[in-house]
Amino acid sequence: MPLKTPFRQYLSQLQLRGTSVPPGLQDLLVALTNTCRTLSDEVAQGALIGILGSAGTGNVQGEVQQKLDVIANDLLIEGVQSCQSLAGIASEEIEDPLPVGKGVGDYLLLFDPLDGSSNIDVNVSIGTIFSILKKPNPNAPLTTADFLQAGRTQVAAGYVVYGPQITLAISLGEGVDLFTLDAVSGEFLLIKQGVRISESTSEFAINMSNMRHWAAPVKRYVDECLEGSGGTRKKDFNMRWIASMVADVHRVLSRGGVFMYPWDQRDPKKPGKLRLMYEANPMGFLVEQAGGAVINGVDTILDLQPQGLHERVSVMLGSKEEVNLLRQYHSAK
Repeated sequence: MPLKTPFRQYLSQLQLRGTSVPPGLQDLLVALTNTCRTLSDEVAQGALIGILGSAGTGNVQGEVQQKLDVIANDLLIEGVQSCQSLAGIASEEIEDPLPVGKGVGDYLLLFDPLDGSSNIDVNVSIGTIFSILKKPNPNAPLTTADFLQAGRTQVAAGYVVYGPQITLAISLGEGVDLFTLDAVSGEFLLIKQGVRISESTSEFAINMSNMRHWAAPVKRYVDECLEGSGGTRKKDFNMRWIASMVADVHRVLSRGGVFMYPWDQRDPKKPGKLRLMYEANPMGFLVEQAGGAVINGVDTILDLQPQGLHERVSVMLGSKEEVNLLRQYHSAK
């Protein structure tokens, strides 16, 4: 497909070439990306329109919401309400799923409206992460159980990162493609097809300030990376950490690496920090489609059966060699 193909045309051409992108799914994806385009304008305005800082409220996770968290959530819900194929919405920011119309339709949309929102006030890249599932019974009333599907069943997943460029990454189950928002035309234009993550890497991303709280397998892995070329791994590693998952994963997709947000003993009853349905599953889908791997330590995340909409999970994803080594260390503990 030619580079700079507009997103709507890209979807139509995929359908013509045999990829399953029914009209209802196309409409939903176009509505979603159009809303992200609007949201990118809000993010860019920031302090000029008084939308930085805390909203003074908390979300279902018990976290302080930023003003832009609330704006992003409301914009995304409003932006897809007219999609007739959409039966329901689940968001990281709200406790229960929202039916769209009468709650009947072919698709379910889940999203983290503004990932990395703690970085809003310091002008670091943030983004929107989304996942689309098929509704098990399109004509039945909407239930929470409809959303509780393993990540491998996703029909589409992606993110939009609001950074120096506004970039869309998306997979419909046949690889990962990238688009950049053209400020002149207002269109997301194709810039790269078939993104691949290198199997080996010398770069890792983790919050080192939590080292004293990690489980032994993670500490062993990072210690060996820090030993450099004179140590067990026989090579030097670089570390990166943005504290915005969408930006960290975009780097992994762009140039390889491994991203880790593991379990730690500060709150041992929680299996992890990141949300399975809104972050780990869609990002894991993209990473696997790009040739990488994603685990919670031992198990492949996309094979996990969700138990709740806001379930948390440990996440390790990226270049296969590193993720497989992490799995080996966790299995041996």
